Amino acid sequence: MVNKLTRTPSLDDADPARRSAGAVGTYRVVATAGVFEPGFRGGGPIRSLRFILDTLPGDLDVTLITRDRDLGSPAPYPGLSGRLLRRDERSAVFYLNPVVPRHWVRLIRHVRARPVDLLYVNSIWSLFSVLAILAVALRLVRVGAILVAPRGELSPGALAIRATKKRLFLALWAPLLRRLRVRWQACSWLEEKQIRATVPWAQVMVNGNESPIPAHPAPPARAHDGPLRLVFVGRISPMKNLSTALEAVAGTTRPVEFDIYGPPEDPHYWARCQRIITAMPGHVRVRYLGELAAEDVMPTFSRYDAFLFPTLGENFGHVILESLASGCPVVCSDDTPFSALITDTGGTVVRPTTAAGLSRVLDLLADRSPGERAEAKATAGQRYRHWRQRHREPNVLAHARQFCR
Repeated sequence: MVNKLTRTPSLDDADPARRSAGAVGTYRVVATAGVFEPGFRGGGPIRSLRFILDTLPGDLDVTLITRDRDLGSPAPYPGLSGRLLRRDERSAVFYLNPVVPRHWVRLIRHVRARPVDLLYVNSIWSLFSVLAILAVALRLVRVGAILVAPRGELSPGALAIRATKKRLFLALWAPLLRRLRVRWQACSWLEEKQIRATVPWAQVMVNGNESPIPAHPAPPARAHDGPLRLVFVGRISPMKNLSTALEAVAGTTRPVEFDIYGPPEDPHYWARCQRIITAMPGHVRVRYLGELAAEDVMPTFSRYDAFLFPTLGENFGHVILESLASGCPVVCSDDTPFSALITDTGGTVVRPTTAAGLSRVLDLLADRSPGERAEAKATAGQRYRHWRQRHREPNVLAHARQFCR
């Protein structure tokens, strides 16, 4: 992940040509995100941004402003705090500690060195998004247009968490966004619908081209004897609904092994999950195996028979695509853009997503022979690749250049 970054000694020493007017026709974007590489706890949005930056057309120049540490980490990344790191000729990342004044001085100097055509903020609630938009509203920074990517934050499931605070914030924030004539990015038709339900006046650009086609085929599926192997990969938070997955596993009647990977984002929710784990019946084995770095996600998926993911809502769902690309069928809720794909690749969409309904599906999977499980894995990988080849869109920021005119 970090091997694409080359350190610039300081903002003051950056290439003067890049701080001047720039090449004729270059479209300058300043983007914000709460977390980015080398962090990985932020999940899908990190992978979305990485792919967007990796596939920029040559006439775009992007500076991404992000926190100098991973999600929930008290310590900054070694040697990155307050630095601008150029990834390549088209993109750079500034690692900010918001409580250090000199970081702001360097950042403001860099941002104001040349006109900004587009401000691209990822998240509605993030401090980085709020401060960036306030800077535009107060005319501290002038930009040609603003594009907001809510990253699933306006889904019904997400809005139901701390609902009162979010309603109050939106009541104050939405009029300002309207006055600034912000545009919105949805990663799918489902997210477009969710944005319009909350912000009826929104101008929405739909673009979900945020996931690469894996460079290699899925690992060959091998038959194995023994219990059904299930996996959960994701943030341990109410939104990802691990508790219902655990209740479903507890309700099976066949032997099952269930491994969990991901950062415990909500301590109270994780304590609830642990209580369910403690009460598991004897025919079920559950293990929490810690966090996964991005490069370990697909190799991990390849070892399992199914990915159990009763999420309350995904605006995109990178982890679903990673599972399928690894040859791991998905058992999921109907709250993602990929219900048809999940079904076509041999997985199951459970409607409604109750623990009892999931348990019935898991018992059917556990009754499969080793050969049938291996065949299902091979089918998932092959069909995913065929689907991905057919679904390509322009780079998100290249699309935004046209949409925000």
